Amino acid sequence: MSEKLDTTSTSTDAGIGGAAGAAGPKAIIKNVDMSEEMQQESVDVASAALEKYNIEKDIAAQIKKEFDRRHGPTWHVVVGKNFGSYVTHETKHFIYFYIGSLAILVWKS
Repeated sequence: MSEKLDTTSTSTDAGIGGAAGAAGPKAIIKNVDMSEEMQQESVDVASAALEKYNIEKDIAAQIKKEFDRRHGPTWHVVVGKNFGSYVTHETKHFIYFYIGSLAILVWKS
């Protein structure tokens, strides 16, 4: 089993592009422990969910279902504009980023 780390959000302000061909806002990575490929996948999945749904709960559910399908359980997702968090995650399975004013936190435990 992968090592687990306790993570709090800190700002790195590294940017990554949105979904291919997406006209939406650029994703801003705030904290990450994940391969670059999975980072891009996270942004792409989140961008697609944002295009499909307007309710934060539905956006989070779509991202979680897609990550569980692609990478196996157990992924957790928080989507919102105002929340605090402190999570434990498997090594190389955590990302916290913004798309526009919406914060998205995805991790596996």
